[in-house]
Amino acid sequence: MNRSVLISGCSGGGKSTLLRELAARGYAIVEEPGRRIVSQELEGDGAALPWVDMVAFARRAIEMATADHSAAREQPGWTFFDRGLIDATAALQYLTGEPVLEKLSAAHRYHPRVFLTPPWPEIYTTDPERRHGFDEAVAEYDRLAAVYPTLGDDVVMLPKITVADRADFILDCLSRETRLP
Repeated sequence: MNRSVLISGCSGGGKSTLLRELAARGYAIVEEPGRRIVSQELEGDGAALPWVDMVAFARRAIEMATADHSAAREQPGWTFFDRGLIDATAALQYLTGEPVLEKLSAAHRYHPRVFLTPPWPEIYTTDPERRHGFDEAVAEYDRLAAVYPTLGDDVVMLPKITVADRADFILDCLSRETRLP
């Protein structure tokens, strides 16, 4: 059984906070490639920042997400990803028209149930690593919400509830499929 679970959706929709909650409960998590890349780039030359060169940023995110996906196979239980390969590949395909999404998603499968955070303007904020506005975040969300079903994934929209309740919701959805801890 594939135990690599994607949490995707709207930027600023609470994914990172949700993953911190899952980590506090003892689950393995993988932080968002994009935020890690931005942090690295801000300390370096900044050539692959999304507001400088979005294509270079997407390519780096694909490399990082592929490595993350491979490393997660060694985890004994559920591993929760804050975004991942599909998000990065969808961005690259959208930007360049390169038909990479189907091939990469087939080669690097995640759990078939994907959890999406909807746009939530009441909690959306910008920061040094997230400089885009809410409208751009919603446009990206719309693209992702359209992409995941085309890959055969079962998309589950996360309700706008507390972080603890969101974590319970995800774990309950997954526990109905299996008895893994």
